[in-house]
Amino acid sequence: MKGKHLTRRRFLTATSTGVMAAMALGRIPTYANASRTASKPAILGGQALRKKPFPGWPNWYEDAEEPILSILRSGNWYRGQGHVVTEFEKAYAELIGVKRCVCTMNGTNALLSAMHVLDVGVGDEVIISPYTFIATYNVVINSAALPVFADTDPETFQINPDKIEERITKRTRAIIPVHILGLPANMDRILEIAKKHNLIVIEDACQAWLAEWKGKKCGTLGDLGCFSFQNSKHLPIGEGGAVVGNDEELMDRVYSYHNCGRPFGSVKRTSGYPVIGTNRRMTEYQAAIGLSQIKHLEADTKKRNENAKYLTSRIKDIPGILPHKLYDGVTQAAYHLYPFRYKKEQFNNMSRDRFLSALRAEGVPCSGGYGPQYNDGLIEAALNSKNFKRSFSKARLKKYREELHYPDNDQLCKEAVWFSQSMLLGSKADIDDIADAIQKIYENRDKLV
Repeated sequence: MKGKHLTRRRFLTATSTGVMAAMALGRIPTYANASRTASKPAILGGQALRKKPFPGWPNWYEDAEEPILSILRSGNWYRGQGHVVTEFEKAYAELIGVKRCVCTMNGTNALLSAMHVLDVGVGDEVIISPYTFIATYNVVINSAALPVFADTDPETFQINPDKIEERITKRTRAIIPVHILGLPANMDRILEIAKKHNLIVIEDACQAWLAEWKGKKCGTLGDLGCFSFQNSKHLPIGEGGAVVGNDEELMDRVYSYHNCGRPFGSVKRTSGYPVIGTNRRMTEYQAAIGLSQIKHLEADTKKRNENAKYLTSRIKDIPGILPHKLYDGVTQAAYHLYPFRYKKEQFNNMSRDRFLSALRAEGVPCSGGYGPQYNDGLIEAALNSKNFKRSFSKARLKKYREELHYPDNDQLCKEAVWFSQSMLLGSKADIDDIADAIQKIYENRDKLV
């Protein structure tokens, strides 16, 4: 076989002396810096490929200091006595191209608020992805609704739209697509299914600020969209969330509900408190931090996408490394996390845990991501609760338990590897370090098993 006909994947798999000699003579292009990637792995006592830290998070900007101090000195910390939360809501709504935004204390309460105003609750079934942060499970359970999982598409890490319709029953009320890791779900298919079955769509965009599906921002495509501004998020406030939407009357109800049921807009006063409500308000000083952070979101998003694309180009041909795929309709991802799948068979059956440890030893932080949370006892505890026994028949709960098998998601949970979003805010050299570290582990796989 002539070197010019070798694919990069086949070249990397063929590690014979002859091939390596050909590379040294220049007949095969060098994939990475050989002196770096062929050296002794750090986990075995060699020198770590990288010694400096990746960019930290969150970033603090001085322009937030005076507004926060001004709020503190004024004593107007509650939104009912101030204007900063309203200002932030308008700025965020404008940024993502939606009519209205109502801020909440966090993303979980944004989802709970959306569920309430859309009347999704006791006895309803809600289709969600099993590959998501536990808050998505919790908001359905805490609404006394049944979280019905549609299996994951391992290539995209998103809910598999081909698995949704088989999960629909006469009690199905809503779909909550999660744009997990900041990668958009297939919204065309999801919206088509929802329309066909007359279902509500609440987008969990808590990791998807400025992500786009066919030019429209995630969170603006369903009946309501929800976001999180927790400390790790791309628009970090410490804690915070938002519900967004284009239906004015519906958003009036969101505002009234999050503000103790007080009248607002089309929600008229029939008594002191005209609707059932709760207190899920954001504070003024939280919003001041948000107004500072929002100025940097677009530039940071662009950089994350550029670096993610470059990282994919660097690792996609390493045997056993399968970067995530984006659906054709994705015009921009958020990259709260950069994911790929690790196939141990190409690494002499080295376990994923060993791979992760070896990567960390080279100075590259990484994670194995979510596990199969439906096996953690959370679901069984809910099914055994008085609320669920009153809300669902014994036969339905029995059938539900029998269906708690999601082979594609189980496999993904065994193979996933994540890099955090702040790593994508580094330089091209930082991204090269990530790719070279993976390559180094691959080249030394025989020694690491």
